Amino acid sequence: MKHIGTDQAVVTANEADREPSASELDAIEREMPVIQAEIELLDAQIALLDRPASELDTRRIRRARKKLLAARAELANQAGTGEAA
Repeated sequence: MKHIGTDQAVVTANEADREPSASELDAIEREMPVIQAEIELLDAQIALLDRPASELDTRRIRRARKKLLAARAELANQAGTGEAA
């Protein structure tokens, strides 16, 4: 059986060497509030993996969910008005 790995390496460009374009960096910057809110929610959820939730933990998760929903709504509103395009 012929191994074709070396043949593909010549034809296929290495995507790991490609830098993000300016438009990709702008899209990431616009989505950063959503990304940060998702991280905050995940941090709150991870903290509760090995223990029961207290009232403070419940409030923390609820705040993180509200923040994430608000960030997603803001991003959707920007896309709807053409600001994120």
